[in-house]
Amino acid sequence: MKNIILFGPPGAGKGTQAKKLIDKYGLFHISTGDIFRNELKNNTELGKKAKTYIDKGNLVPDDLVIEMLKHQVAENLSGPGFIFDGFPRTHMQAEALYQMLGSFNTKIDAMITLLADDDEVIRRLSKRAEQEGRSDDKSVDIIKNRLEVYRSETAIAKEYYRDKGKLFEINGIGDIEEIHQRLVEIIDSL
Repeated sequence: MKNIILFGPPGAGKGTQAKKLIDKYGLFHISTGDIFRNELKNNTELGKKAKTYIDKGNLVPDDLVIEMLKHQVAENLSGPGFIFDGFPRTHMQAEALYQMLGSFNTKIDAMITLLADDDEVIRRLSKRAEQEGRSDDKSVDIIKNRLEVYRSETAIAKEYYRDKGKLFEINGIGDIEEIHQRLVEIIDSL
């Protein structure tokens, strides 16, 4: 079983690359963003709670995120592994994920961070907002707030995996296939 975390700022290409890695390795995709959007679409209690944070570009509290993920992992343990997209975002979430996976006798093999500068992220997210109507990408101010939240609250989660020798960083700018090949080289080396 291979368990990978795709990490990076919003708009770095995590979702795009996750799809390609799922096709290649058959990993089960766990995207907190997709889970939240599903909860919002279905107007669940969790969705309502999450919406108050998402609409401001802020992080959803750890306890809500962890509750959702444990259920997803438990239901999909028979596959070749997981690819986590958008989780963990905090040191506490990284520790909770470590403990949760340990309770299922598995672990994270690598956190791979897609690096992208702010201008590229703003360009990508603005384009996505036009194409998909995503409210979390609707204005440059919200995108800039999301980037600031990423730098101040989320990027520090990388240190948890750096300390465990499981952090890999790659250039997330370029052709989709080139970026995919960079990811494959790391995953195949695990």
